[in-house]
Amino acid sequence: MSLETFLPTARQRLLALAPHRSDYADLPRSWRHDLIAGLTVAIVALPLALGFGVSSGLGAAAGLITAVVAGAVAAVFGGSHLQVSGPTGAMAVVLLPVVARHGAEAVPVVAIMAGGLVLLAGVLGIGRLVAYIPWPVVEGFTCGIGVVIALQQVPLALDTPRAEGENAGLVALRTLGATDWAQAVAPLALVALVVAVMIVLPRLHKGLPASLVAVVLATLVAEVARLDVDRIGVLPDTLPGPHLPVVDLATTSALFSAALAVAALAALESLLSARVADGMADDIERTRPNRELFGQGLANVASGLFGGLPATGAIARTAVNVRAGGRTRVAALMHALVLAAIIYLAGPLVGRIPLSVLAGVLLVTAARMVDLRTARAICRSGRSGALVFCVTLAVTVVFDLVMAVEVGVAVAAVVALRAMARSSGLHREPMPHEAEESYEQLTADTGRTLLHEHIAVYRIDGALFFADVRRFLDELALVSDVRVVVLRLGNVRMLDASGANALVEIIDDLRRRGIVVLLKGLRPEHQRLAESLGVIAALADERHLFDDLDDALAHARAHVRRSLGTATMG
Repeated sequence: MSLETFLPTARQRLLALAPHRSDYADLPRSWRHDLIAGLTVAIVALPLALGFGVSSGLGAAAGLITAVVAGAVAAVFGGSHLQVSGPTGAMAVVLLPVVARHGAEAVPVVAIMAGGLVLLAGVLGIGRLVAYIPWPVVEGFTCGIGVVIALQQVPLALDTPRAEGENAGLVALRTLGATDWAQAVAPLALVALVVAVMIVLPRLHKGLPASLVAVVLATLVAEVARLDVDRIGVLPDTLPGPHLPVVDLATTSALFSAALAVAALAALESLLSARVADGMADDIERTRPNRELFGQGLANVASGLFGGLPATGAIARTAVNVRAGGRTRVAALMHALVLAAIIYLAGPLVGRIPLSVLAGVLLVTAARMVDLRTARAICRSGRSGALVFCVTLAVTVVFDLVMAVEVGVAVAAVVALRAMARSSGLHREPMPHEAEESYEQLTADTGRTLLHEHIAVYRIDGALFFADVRRFLDELALVSDVRVVVLRLGNVRMLDASGANALVEIIDDLRRRGIVVLLKGLRPEHQRLAESLGVIAALADERHLFDDLDDALAHARAHVRRSLGTATMG
């Protein structure tokens, strides 16, 4: 590519990653819903930001900084209209070892480095690879995250200190064992009230923000009844200014592996969260994955400059945004602005919201993420889809979402390869009638149908690749009592290096037994691979490669006549 061609292409690619006026085309119709959704998400995001900041080892203020700074930058520059970004539980787990090994001051550096890597991935167009993640993996991931979110609310719903551990299920069980049930009655009552309001209110009036109404109503009940329940508590009252961390080559080298893991998690979680959000709102423009990576990269760099944590698209907050009626990126931006305003203006007021009320909101959100109808449809679609779905869901709950996606994609790949191998086959074909008749006339004096005895035509269907080459080798090794084998390759849709090498082995094995091999119908897209791995060179003659079956059979007949004549003379 010449420089004159490259520069306009690079410019177009960068322009595609930049914000556009069209991002706000629906704002005149949706601004009320966006504002309400932003307020709702901010209230839900507040305790999460505080909690994830604490659990990461940096403190509540770092979590709030991340929610405000990264949330605003990702809202403006990201590729999704619905995504809400901020600190997440998965990211907090990844950061704990970094803090333990390098100290809290290393986390902003990791955020900046990881942000640069994610930003580069967006520029290079890697975001489109998420399209290759199978649907059962996405649904299993979504359901698994819903289960994890619900389990994470158990300590808050019971007003019981969170038990030790990283697995949400084990933590929930340990928390249940340590709960004072007499003290848990009041918070559970608030949870029940929130759940009831969020379920019933949409049926009475779809336009009302059920989650926001539920939070306000339950908080008022707690205040009027003077319930002894845990509240959000005291908030920080200011945001720090941006500053560049002091780093050296040794520090960046030591933190590179951590930054790479954080970047992978940020990219994967953000793209999958955006994809889930796309499935929850069919009337909104689909996420542009490369721009989403670009925006998330900028958000992480900005968060690190302000002393915050690495951020990702947060599926729980994104789901709340969609359910609350958000339709443009103004909702996510509003969520960040509200959190900033809360820090400066309304800390004491918001601090009175009971944690159990927020747990109720997230429980309803989690329940809505577990789509039983979709799960049943996948399980009824066949064993392969059900296996991928269940494995992804289980790994998400038992381990973490990154491993879940990796394992789910791996299982889906194995299942797909197995299905592809089963659909492939080696078939011996009868000789065409015209050729049979003609050759029988030519050899009528022998009293035998020499064509059937000395020429075998095999058709390979589907794929000839590493997962199935052994079967083809074993079947063709049984060929005997023929002088020519015609291999029809026109139906081979996929040929990899293992398959091409198998062809070489097949040809060499048959030639050692005195059998000539003719290839018919090798596709142009497979030609280069076949040549580079020696398939053509393995043939006795380069003319043994044919595009037409009649030509191949005519050559086979001529060879049989010559070989029979030579044998007779001998």
